[in-house]
Amino acid sequence: METAKLVLLVALGLVAVGFAAFWSRAIGRSKDDASAAGAASGVKPTWLETLIGFVTNFFDTFGIGSFATTTSIYKLKGIVADERIPGTLNVGHTAPTIVQAFIYIVVVAVAMPTLISMIAAAVLGAWIGAPIVARWPRRRIQIGMGIALIVAAALFTYKNLKGDPTGGVTTSLEGWRFAAGVGGNFVLGVLMTLGIGLYGPCMILVALLGMDPKAAFPIMMGSCAFLMPVGSIRFIEKRAYALRPALGLALGGVPAVLVAVYIVKNLPVVWVRWGVVVVVIYTALAMLRSALKESQAIPAKGGAPAALPTQD
Repeated sequence: METAKLVLLVALGLVAVGFAAFWSRAIGRSKDDASAAGAASGVKPTWLETLIGFVTNFFDTFGIGSFATTTSIYKLKGIVADERIPGTLNVGHTAPTIVQAFIYIVVVAVAMPTLISMIAAAVLGAWIGAPIVARWPRRRIQIGMGIALIVAAALFTYKNLKGDPTGGVTTSLEGWRFAAGVGGNFVLGVLMTLGIGLYGPCMILVALLGMDPKAAFPIMMGSCAFLMPVGSIRFIEKRAYALRPALGLALGGVPAVLVAVYIVKNLPVVWVRWGVVVVVIYTALAMLRSALKESQAIPAKGGAPAALPTQD
């Protein structure tokens, strides 16, 4: 294994161990607090909470994203209070996302300078972007991104139908394509702080730059794997999440990732390309739907909604 990839995996491993240790201590304190209050101390997820983790992370591994689907199920079943949903999503989906990143970085060929640079750009974008974009009009950005993704999906569909034997096979970016890829992922990292998902836009960015569509998976999973633990720790510190459902997401999600990665890895590239189109259209429609909901909610409050970090 080349040195750069080993360093990246070691760094990811340290992040994973640090997050696991922090969450484990928090779970232990939760049990102690419940015991002292005379309440039930069990935190074992129900079968439904674990099943939700399996199903949402299975499709997340294909690039669909897990936040929107999990939120829909939680609200439909009334499992988690609305104010605790963002924290539950971040904390619960962190472990499966880290597993996705580990596996995809190992099994999918991507030139390490391209992979590391694009991951670092997304992380830097999110870190720098948080204080800058806090007052940006998220609804307008969602509308713009939604329309842009639909146009991009149409262009990529045309490219698929026309056939392009010279494109869509490279595993690295050079020259202006490298600059565009790094700059694009930086912008996507910034937009994540507004709740704009990274997966769909990253998939279309990679594809339109002429890379093998499978190369998007280690890039987008790796970006989120380094970003999510930081946000999750904040939610854990403030106890702004539901512990048991979050554990269900983690325990059900990890085995789901292992099953789904095997399928993705063995899919022919042509099917992956069409999968990109489906994911991007889904993401675009989800953004436009969220923008519509926010336009209906804003008059009641008279202000822009708070941004929620999301990975999908």
